[in-house]
Amino acid sequence: MSDRTYGAEEKAKLERLVNEGVTVMQEVEDLQQGLKETVKSVAEELDIKPSLINKAIKVAKNGDWHKHYDEFEDLETIVTTVGKDK
Repeated sequence: MSDRTYGAEEKAKLERLVNEGVTVMQEVEDLQQGLKETVKSVAEELDIKPSLINKAIKVAKNGDWHKHYDEFEDLETIVTTVGKDK
């Protein structure tokens, strides 16, 4: 264990930060669980794989559709080139 000691002000600051951090992390976990349940429900309703909806959410969040579109075009070209597109 470290020999470091904290004064009253430092201790209070650390306690506040740790308590707020725990609260924020719990809120994030709760929100993630809620999103997971919502995605699952909508996926069942629309007969779509939840992973596809999650991918769409991530692409929308990151704003990198062009990257995925380019990768898909490359994949399509390869599959067509080897004759496995039928």
